Parts: sequence; structure tokens; C-alpha cells
Amino acid sequence: MPPRTVVIGVDSSTQSTKAAVTDVETGELLAVGRAPHVVTGEGGARETDPEVWWRALCDAVAAGLKESGLSASAVTGIAVAGQQHGLVTLDGTGRPLRPALLWNDTRSAPQAAALVEELGGPEAWTARTGTVPVASMTATKWRWLRENDPANAEATAAVRLPHDFLTERLAGVAATDPGDASGTCWYSTVTGAYDPELLDRLGLDVSMLPEVAATGGTRVGSLTESAAEALGLPAGIAVAAGTGDNMSAAVGLGLGGAGLLDHPVLSLGTSGTVFAASLARPASTALSGFAAADGTYLPLACTLNCTLAVDKVAGLLGLHRDDATPGGEAVLLPYLDGERTPDLPHSSGLLTGLRHDTTPQQLLGAAYEGAAFTVLRALDELLRACGLDPADPEVAGRPLRLIGGGAQGRTWVETVRRLSGQPLIVPAGGELVALGAAALAASAAGGGDPVAIATRWNAKAEDAELPPVERDTETWERVGSVLDRAAEPVLGR
Repeated sequence: MPPRTVVIGVDSSTQSTKAAVTDVETGELLAVGRAPHVVTGEGGARETDPEVWWRALCDAVAAGLKESGLSASAVTGIAVAGQQHGLVTLDGTGRPLRPALLWNDTRSAPQAAALVEELGGPEAWTARTGTVPVASMTATKWRWLRENDPANAEATAAVRLPHDFLTERLAGVAATDPGDASGTCWYSTVTGAYDPELLDRLGLDVSMLPEVAATGGTRVGSLTESAAEALGLPAGIAVAAGTGDNMSAAVGLGLGGAGLLDHPVLSLGTSGTVFAASLARPASTALSGFAAADGTYLPLACTLNCTLAVDKVAGLLGLHRDDATPGGEAVLLPYLDGERTPDLPHSSGLLTGLRHDTTPQQLLGAAYEGAAFTVLRALDELLRACGLDPADPEVAGRPLRLIGGGAQGRTWVETVRRLSGQPLIVPAGGELVALGAAALAASAAGGGDPVAIATRWNAKAEDAELPPVERDTETWERVGSVLDRAAEPVLGR
């Protein structure tokens, strides 16, 4: 029997790093090493020292290899999928000048509004970059840094996204991919390159940015001697360009040009996202019109408040996360960190509809409903961006793939099922972001389309399929009515 060969797919998320040791031939997940991150900041601030990510990557790879029982010589490639939009500023030696501003740092909301106005409104941004700037986007964070921390902005020699920073540590090469680059608001999804006019407007020189590889699976370099020593891996193995976490999850699911197109996915994690891979370039101001890691597009809507926000409500009520019942007349919008979709960066949680007979379990159920409604409402716009009619029975009957930590929770699954009225598929394989990164690594190490590789790996998976239930239109309309009436006067922009 020939020796087993493996690749390592790294998921560097907001809260932790996971390193998935994956069999190249079968896609079998042999082991997953884990290491935590530290997020700091109060109010709208959310920051992490990028060196924390590097130490976590080293620790997670070591733990994964140890758990797998394999020799490091079995590893042929590595790729990183990282949290999107974060701003990493480096000095001339490649060291971080300050903690990175994370995607869920909302301090740059005023800068986002100013940028939208300067270019002529949301439609102008959608036409250029596919995406309207909100506080999450990297361009707004760079503008914030220049205005609020000018000394570090002036000292910045290089600007990176979180996954770019880690890839450069691995290969010694400044590289990114179209998927993660498209979340900056200085990359054009029309030309497939950085937009010179936008860079000039932001005060960024293109020399400060990484080269954009053709795909996330492109081999951009080899593991350096110093990185190999830090990780305990062989020097010279393939390093892929990598991508953003949402793009990597799409690859892990087999979504893309060599797989499924125009099939929606709902991810329930720290953030809630709904996305699909499509050949159609998205042009909706209500969505983020991202590129995908494989050369297609990935229209996406993202909310800031999902599983962590609901868990916070459960903690305040002294309940377990599954001690929930439908909310009844209560409506709870758990916008504890401001909100991105809809664009309400200064909002906070809102509770209304309390009665004498309202129970704690109903309040928790209302938090689930508010979070699920917020991300599900973007689904119709997503389908339209793919060139589909949401009212078409064939389109409406397409199953919604449910992923992320929330997909393992009974109450999350049932809430989404009840509010969507759609059939659900809960993929059998876990760690989809890391699995997608592993497919990118396999592509870089041996060639082949990463989506095709992941599709082959998924062929024998036994996914859970749940038939549709009657849609709870009463709850849907009640939550929507509260959000629409409260957005401007109560929640604010």
C-alpha cells in the first residue's frame, strides 16, 4: 500500500485557528488541530494582534499532525482561509505595526458613509467593485486609520488581509486571491485587478498590496526554511494563494464552475451569511458582490449578529441555548454589535412585544427568530443576483444548505426551517472552511480544479436532508414589520 499523502487546510477565523490534516486522495479528515485567538476592544472596536494568528497557526498544525499520527513528510501542501476584511498594517520588515482591525470593528462607519458619497452613491460602488462600502470593508478601515492613527498609517509599508499575512509568513511571498481581494473595496470585479482611481482616493500605492493570483488554489510559492522550522513541516512544500473564509466554505461544499452553481448556502457562525457561487457578476447594492476563489462569483449577504449574539441572550436569561420556544408576540433583534445587513452600524439590541405571559424561553426563541430572519431576508436578493426568479417554484424548491456551528444546533435548524419554508441540507462533513482550504492546497500541490477536487471528496458524504415545513409567515411578517419601522428612528444608521 503506497504511503498516505496529505495536505493541511487552515481556517483562521475570528475566534480560533483550525488546521485540518486531509487525505489528498479521499478527502478524509484525519485530524483537526485547534488553537484560540484573543479579540480585544470595547464599544465598536474589535482588534487582534496578527502575531496571535501566526502562533495559533503553528500550534494548530502541530496539534493536527500529532493527532493524525503521521510523519510531517506526508504533507505536500498547505493553504490558509482567513476571516475577511481585516486590516493588517506592516512595517518594512513585515512586522505588524499595530493590532489588526477586524471585520466586525464598526468604528469606520462614518468613513464608509463618506466613501459612498464621494464616489456618487451605492450604485457607483456596485458598478466598480461589486460592493458598497460598509464599516466591515477594509477600505473604510484604512480611511479610519489614516484619520485616527496617522502615525501608524504613515509608517505602513504594506497592507494585508488576515489570510494574506499568514500566506506571506508561509511562503515569503506577498500574494492574495480574487475572492478575498474583492472584499476590500479597492479591487474591481469588472477588471479583475486593483482599481487605480480608488487606491488614489484612499491614499494607497499599489506597491503596498499583494499580487493577486489567478485563483485561491494557485501555487504562489514554497514553504520557507524558517516557516518550516516553526511549523514542523518539510521546507519546499506547496503554498497556495488561499482565500477568504466564505470563499473557502464554498469550495469545501463543491460550489463553483466545476461544481454546483446558483445553489444557496446559509452559514450560521459568529456572523450569519447567505451566499451562492454563480457565473453572473452580482450587481445589487443590497449584497456584497464578491469574486469566488475559482474564478466565478460569490454574491453574499452578511450579518454581524448570529450565534454569539443568541448565546449572549441565552446567558442573560440563564438558559441553555436549546431551551427555546417560538417567540410568540415578542420580537428581539439581537443587534448587539451594530449591524451590517441591514446597514445599521450604530444599532443595539431591540426587544418589543412583551406580555405578562411572555416566558424566558420565548424571549430566547425570539432572539433566534430575529437573527435568522435578518440573514434569511437577503435570500431573495441573492437569488435575483444569480439571475433567478425567487418566485419560480423550481428555484424556491432548491434546498438551502445549512453550515457553520449553528447548523449543529437543533433550535437553529428548526428556526431556519420554520422561517424559510424550504428544504434543508446539512452537509455531513464538518469544518468546511478548513476542507475548502485543503482542496486549495491539493490544487497547488498536484494541480486540478479545487472545486472539482472537493466535489470528488464529497461524493460519498451522507448529508442530512430535511423536507420543507409550512412557512411561519406570521412570525416572518411580525419581525419584518418591527425591523422596518424601527430601523431609522430607533436603531439608527
